[in-house]
Amino acid sequence: MTACAIEPPSTGASGADDGVPRAGCAITAGGAYAARLARDGDSLFPERWTLDGPEPYAVPLPGNQPEEPGTEVQPMADGRVLIHRLVERRHAFSLLYPTGPGTGELPLGAVESPEPGTRLALLPPAPGGASAYALAVGPRSTAVWLVAGGAFGPEQLAEVPGHCSGGVWLDHTGRMLALDRELGGRTKAVVVDLERGGETSPLLQIADGSDDRLLLADPDSGLLLLSSDAPSPGQERLGWGVMGSTLPVRFPECLRIPDCAVTPFAIQPGQVLMPENCAVALRIDGPVGNWVGIWRPAERRVCHLAAPEGWLTGSGLWTRDGVLRLPYATGEVRCGVAELAAPGQEMPGPKDAGLGDPVRVGSGAGVPGVSRPAAEPEPPEPVAARPVPLQQAPLGRLVTK
Repeated sequence: MTACAIEPPSTGASGADDGVPRAGCAITAGGAYAARLARDGDSLFPERWTLDGPEPYAVPLPGNQPEEPGTEVQPMADGRVLIHRLVERRHAFSLLYPTGPGTGELPLGAVESPEPGTRLALLPPAPGGASAYALAVGPRSTAVWLVAGGAFGPEQLAEVPGHCSGGVWLDHTGRMLALDRELGGRTKAVVVDLERGGETSPLLQIADGSDDRLLLADPDSGLLLLSSDAPSPGQERLGWGVMGSTLPVRFPECLRIPDCAVTPFAIQPGQVLMPENCAVALRIDGPVGNWVGIWRPAERRVCHLAAPEGWLTGSGLWTRDGVLRLPYATGEVRCGVAELAAPGQEMPGPKDAGLGDPVRVGSGAGVPGVSRPAAEPEPPEPVAARPVPLQQAPLGRLVTK
């Protein structure tokens, strides 16, 4: 197999200096809305994007004063935007919504930092989009908070010993939350059951001495993307497995790209019982900037493609039809979505002009530092077309009625 031929973007997909912020945006699990902090001169303000109509459009939601750079925003399924502001040691939450020419704001309450050194940040948008959650990491334990969607303001749902990071939803109900917990010098992914008082159980235990983190999960197919140093101690490798299966995690060689950082950010949904066929979108950061990779577990190659100019880097989602939607903003286009079909997938409509050409890997005109095709060598024996899961992880316990 050969890699997809492509030329790297000459200016970098997100390297244009046009005054537009390049931070990613948060997108609801259903893909209807997105939210980000936009810039007006030196000021930052929340902005909501509507993505499920004929054309994407943005609605500015400025407050009475500019927002601080550390402010977080997250879209809700009803079109309102959750905003998280840090005021001294208080984490204040409100819902923003357009009111004609102005912005309406519904205060939800605040979370007091219990002690110095506690960090609180929003978790990724929850399934359904009616609730929002935050992770408060303290010196000895980590708390999971319901910060929007509750009956009486912010509510602590769970407390997990150790320092936790990440945050991946494992089901369609927002009950099972995977966190990467550092405890005793090792990091292991665990599952927190938010409907059973925060009951915690192991998720990834690839080797006793390895650091194992969960990066993405797809509830439809059970596909998991993870990182671990189990195959190469001291060096993180990307791997994949399937919830509820009995085979070990696999670490494809094609996901190791010299001098580049590879981060998965979206999995194609709707591929029930077919995890190997799920398209996975990768953010690739290299010497010349960042671009997009597309990979399927059934294939032993990564297809490298230039991202649209002004890509909100690391943001995007797949449709069930296999179309990758990438939000972007430039000085001329304040709200745009470029669409890219996975290799072998036919686009349902014309491709958005915001996408650049493919990026050539393994040629003299290729990406610096990538000296060979991103194709994995043939395995010594045929690979069975069945789910390929985690070595010792009790993933079957995650199936709920």
